[in-house]
Amino acid sequence: MIIDCISDLHGHYPQLEGGDLLIVAGDLTARDTLDEHLDFIKWCAWQSYKKIVYISGNHDNKALREPVNNKKIVYLCDSGTEFVLYPELEMMEKGKVYERPKFKIWGSPWTRRFKGMNPHCMAFTVDTEEELAEKWALIPDDVDILVTHAPPYDHLDHIRTKWNDREAVGSESLYWEITERIVPKIHIFGHIHESYGIEKREDFYPAQSSNFTIITYVNASQVNERYEPVNKPIRIEL
Repeated sequence: MIIDCISDLHGHYPQLEGGDLLIVAGDLTARDTLDEHLDFIKWCAWQSYKKIVYISGNHDNKALREPVNNKKIVYLCDSGTEFVLYPELEMMEKGKVYERPKFKIWGSPWTRRFKGMNPHCMAFTVDTEEELAEKWALIPDDVDILVTHAPPYDHLDHIRTKWNDREAVGSESLYWEITERIVPKIHIFGHIHESYGIEKREDFYPAQSSNFTIITYVNASQVNERYEPVNKPIRIEL
């Protein structure tokens, strides 16, 4: 199974190879215009994937005006969907019918406001970590692929300060929900442009029966901190 991950497009549409599943983790537009949202949907329609799942970011207030939900393109906002691999095939062995591989996906666009934030880019933002925690509490326990715009604390969430230090700015409540309750196979996000990359963490998670489980974290931001589209889509193969 091939999953391509992108985020923080800000109006830049990359060339993609195609595959099974495309995940877009918010900040689709540069100026949050309806025309930009429609351009994004048209771009999605041309992509060679069995399913495309996208969420909003803090630049995407108008996404709810024209959300798309069809067999190929699905918009999530504190909601979920499923991706079934090879739905057209009968999986049988010695007369027994087996379930096709199925992945549960949940998407949430919320982030926390910060000092100096552009007042025109505050879609799906809240003031406190406690308010974020209420949003994460909606995520079901059995999610396989979690898509948020915000990163979890201390996972590909570092910004550069004026002292050239690296400061973790992700959501602490999201981190605890992921590691203590949900334990998804993959967590895809963006928002912090300068922390683009992929990270695999193997650890003991109380919610899992096995001793050690791997969570793959993906910050798929396409743009850097100067809003230049320099980062490639991140491909995951399961």
